Amino acid sequence: MVQDEILDDIRTVLSSVAGVDPADVVPEKSFTGDLGIDSVTMLEAVVALEDRFGLLIADDDWPQLSTVGDLVSHLERAGVGTPT
Repeated sequence: MVQDEILDDIRTVLSSVAGVDPADVVPEKSFTGDLGIDSVTMLEAVVALEDRFGLLIADDDWPQLSTVGDLVSHLERAGVGTPT
């Protein structure tokens, strides 16, 4: 359930920031190869996600997030969606 909620939020952000069709945002898709997101747009998406989830994604971490699934896993490890 938490993964689905995180994925829905990622879909919303990528649709808004990058114009990506939300239906295309699935865990196995890569940001650059499949979704056509360049590095500048990815940076904008990271900032929007940080704002949405109230966390910081370290500059060393976000380049390692090559797929939507990588991002979902990273956000889960950061505690997104975990009851406080």
